Amino acid sequence: MANLRNLKKEIDYRLEEVVFDCDMAICFHPSKEKEIFDLMQKAVEVRNGLFSKAMNPAEPHNRSLVRKHYAALRNEMVAAYEELFEELSKLNEEK
Repeated sequence: MANLRNLKKEIDYRLEEVVFDCDMAICFHPSKEKEIFDLMQKAVEVRNGLFSKAMNPAEPHNRSLVRKHYAALRNEMVAAYEELFEELSKLNEEK
């Protein structure tokens, strides 16, 4: 991982992608607006949680532990956003 700034930008970028896809889903499925909006709120909560963890590593003076913390955070980020996209896909499949 290059630095904290890039990690935070990636977290925000993935949030933007989820929100954009949710906006498109609302256009195609206006009857599911409430469920999709709830998913958008969940995505914002995920983003806020990831930012909180990124700004507060467990042991800030131990470089090895900090690197492990950010590696684990990156994996958590990928899994969390992947789960959000899967939920959105399930909402779009339902009729």
